Amino acid sequence: MGELKMQDMSLPALFEQARKIHTIASESSVDQDLLMKGCELLRQCEEMVSKLGLFSLNETKDDISTVNLKYILVPYYLAELTEKFAEDGRIKVLKASQAKLKEFISFCETMELVPEEEMETSKQGGANTFADHRAKKIARFKRQRAAESKLLELKERKERRERSTKASALSTPVETGEDDVLDDDGEEEREAWLTTISLALSKAFDLLEMLNKEEEMLSAIKEKQLQDGEQEFSQLVLDERTKKAETWHRDAAARAHYTKPAAPITCATFAQDVIEGRAKVSQAHEHKHQPLIFGPASLVGRNITTEREKIAAQVFQPHYRLPTMSIEEAGLTEMNMMNEWQERNVKLMEEANSSWHRDAPKTRPGKEDEEDDDDDAQDRARAWDDWKDDNPRGAGNKKLTPCG
Repeated sequence: MGELKMQDMSLPALFEQARKIHTIASESSVDQDLLMKGCELLRQCEEMVSKLGLFSLNETKDDISTVNLKYILVPYYLAELTEKFAEDGRIKVLKASQAKLKEFISFCETMELVPEEEMETSKQGGANTFADHRAKKIARFKRQRAAESKLLELKERKERRERSTKASALSTPVETGEDDVLDDDGEEEREAWLTTISLALSKAFDLLEMLNKEEEMLSAIKEKQLQDGEQEFSQLVLDERTKKAETWHRDAAARAHYTKPAAPITCATFAQDVIEGRAKVSQAHEHKHQPLIFGPASLVGRNITTEREKIAAQVFQPHYRLPTMSIEEAGLTEMNMMNEWQERNVKLMEEANSSWHRDAPKTRPGKEDEEDDDDDAQDRARAWDDWKDDNPRGAGNKKLTPCG
């Protein structure tokens, strides 16, 4: 459609054609030529709305006629189509789309179409916390769902009325010259356009936030590139890096079947060195505890030779005693002690099960002399018993008792 023919079109025809292009672009991807055509149609609509003076800043939504309500959506449709352009200067496209979205939201605010929740958030300068932002997103999502349900209900109601009207027209004969009686659906049409504007407002706030974040990211990337003096990576370089990474992973997976697994690492310090690339798994490692040095940084990692360095290394010492061995060394020491204890127990059990404790006791040397000593001891014991019979216990203390 040429420019002259577009200028000859009426405002409702321009808006209806631009709206169809917007619907197609929202449901699926379209080519850039169709997007350009839709933007030209919407710009023509803006120009005609401005020349006709359909809206005034002194009016509200109640003062606008039902026929002109739909033209409030022109900046919103233009912002959405502009955002879909694929150009090298993405930041320029984002700024143009943001300007139209802000124009649409500002006009709706003047017409008292913006919800009170969004008005309070904009006055406060946006959500302060994550919880406030989440609550705002949930409320906005609920308004979108409610608007979509309302539009669907109005559409079904209109279709039912049209079917009923057609059925009535077929059953009732119409005389020649009698005008068709049209249903008075002005209220439903007005409600439908107001609901559509409410839905567009919710989407406009979400789209504006998304475009602002995208602009911040692109600006940060551009600033970083200007600082480092680097150009943008081409798709060829990215594909080459992806190919190298895939080849490396594929070769590593193939080598894994033939690679002998290394012995497990029992030292945490050595394992950290292997992870960070300071050591290799195949290297031999001894569990030696390296004491911490709390002295000046100039002495850390150096061999202390002079007395001055030795004294300097003793400053900034902790108030507690430092460990003398590592956790690995303590574990190995306990394991060695347990092995020695088990070996000693096994040896004792073997000795206990041997035949020496079951043999008869051997006669010790000097047994004959001991037998002679036993006779003398027996005589002395008998003499002592006789004396105790003659002298009972307490016999010499009778005079000391009161009844003695």
